[in-house]
Amino acid sequence: MSSAAAVPWRSSSAVRIGLSLSVATGLYGISFGALSVAAGLTFWQTVALSALMFTGGSQFAFIGVLSGGGAGASALGAATLLGVRNAVYGMSMNALVRPRGWKRVLAAHVTIDESNAAASSQTDPVEERRGFWVAGLGVWVLWNLFTVLGALLGNALGDPARWGLDGAAVAAFLGLLWPRLSAREPVAVAAVCALVTALTIPVLPPGVPILVAAVVAGAIGWARRGGGGDGAPAPRVGCREAGA
Repeated sequence: MSSAAAVPWRSSSAVRIGLSLSVATGLYGISFGALSVAAGLTFWQTVALSALMFTGGSQFAFIGVLSGGGAGASALGAATLLGVRNAVYGMSMNALVRPRGWKRVLAAHVTIDESNAAASSQTDPVEERRGFWVAGLGVWVLWNLFTVLGALLGNALGDPARWGLDGAAVAAFLGLLWPRLSAREPVAVAAVCALVTALTIPVLPPGVPILVAAVVAGAIGWARRGGGGDGAPAPRVGCREAGA
């Protein structure tokens, strides 16, 4: 029997980590809700996006492209590329959590940076599962609650240009991303992608530069893992897009 099985929930490190990640990430839902309606989405579209897409980086990318004048296809493409990492998380989380039946669908939906981080930070199987579920479900609940609040505030604000919030979606995305860049390699990749985006903005339609940057990031990751060097795995970095 696992030693963590006897650890009460109140003293569980996985539960504490999961709850702290839930609060810290969930609060960003206010920004998303307000900026989403400012970008042109309705209240219910904003709520549905948080409930169903549920990956913060992808959601901010989606509304960022729309608010910049990009087409819906470009916004969806950017959001999809940023969400691919969750599929990678899913393979490792499936091995750790081992959900059965209907829990497999729920586990897939709440597999995000935070649930991956909370589970991976533990060494005991029981604590791994606790961390995953507490962080995954906790972020989902708080992210959606704060999205509703932010959407209501966004409707009250009106035109974002009047308040100088035209680029707020990009700023909020960077605020969510930057704390996750704890190693030098991810910072370097982010800098390269930012440069690629800046160089292509004047010559490509709105929304396309971020797709180009995502392809560049993918190429760097491929070269780092298998296309060059010693083939050592790159450091794992969580970046919600948190999350959420």
